Amino acid sequence: MSTLRKIAAIIVASTALLTAASAEEFPTRPITILVPFAAGGPIDTTTRIVADRMRESLGQTIIIENVGGAAGSLAAARVAKAMPDGYTLMTGIWGTHVANGAIYSLTYDMKADFAPVALLSSNPLLIVSSKKTPANNLQELIAWLKANPDKATQGTSGVGSVGHIGGLFFQKITGTKFQFVPYRGLAPAMQDLMAGNIDLMFDTPATSLPQVKAGNIRAYAVTSMSRIASAPDVPTVDEAGLPNLHISTWTAFFAPKGTPKEVVAKLSAAAMAALKEPNVQKRLAEVGQDIYPPEQQTAEYLAKLQDEEIKKWWPIIKDANIKAQ
Repeated sequence: MSTLRKIAAIIVASTALLTAASAEEFPTRPITILVPFAAGGPIDTTTRIVADRMRESLGQTIIIENVGGAAGSLAAARVAKAMPDGYTLMTGIWGTHVANGAIYSLTYDMKADFAPVALLSSNPLLIVSSKKTPANNLQELIAWLKANPDKATQGTSGVGSVGHIGGLFFQKITGTKFQFVPYRGLAPAMQDLMAGNIDLMFDTPATSLPQVKAGNIRAYAVTSMSRIASAPDVPTVDEAGLPNLHISTWTAFFAPKGTPKEVVAKLSAAAMAALKEPNVQKRLAEVGQDIYPPEQQTAEYLAKLQDEEIKKWWPIIKDANIKAQ
């Protein structure tokens, strides 16, 4: 072996040893988790609840940094280009790691440039309507929409939002047609729903349930396979006669591609340990988050779920020709 080759072999071996040692000692300094939305929202709250408990397992401070903009793609771009050492993560959701790939021209690959870490929770939607809408259950709502094509209106928090895409999926399954009305957020859309200015919404339980319980709007079904703890009286779409209309905005942790497997394993274990804590479970339930079973919280399951979601939703998004506004 030549002298240059010997030197190269020594460098490679030394680098491997250093990487292994670094992974074994991880973490030795604070970890930063980027949240792709403003502070105070459900994604930010979920991240902080889980991170609080992870600090104990990892023995290090975890800094939460809110980086909003471009439907979460600004935060994702930063993490995709970050050093793959486990010290920079992001909270990814259905929008950032499924829908955005079909809607935006991204500067990164939302699959190839990330390492799945842990699947935290899911947040199904509620199908709700104005009290003026002449339907008392989901089947009556579908019948009314079929009898009045293109006359009804659904409020959304914007083009390409989960509520918008959920409405498109509903139309595809039921053969109904109605108009979409985009708003700058869920709050103004909810105000118009309560006033009867729009007819229906596919909305998060956190936003809708207070108004349902106050009698201001009507809830027909939850878009999950089982009833949610925060609304036990609301039937699932399957129970309401519309099987397979399953829509959920899941929340997960992702690291940059190339993060050592040993480091990913430590982060995943810390997140899963947090999700076992009764107080964490209670706090997440209070903000409408359903925790996945332990066998579905793993990095491997998250990767599989992301693949399945892309195959399911990208054709619907692309058929509707949804583009970034």
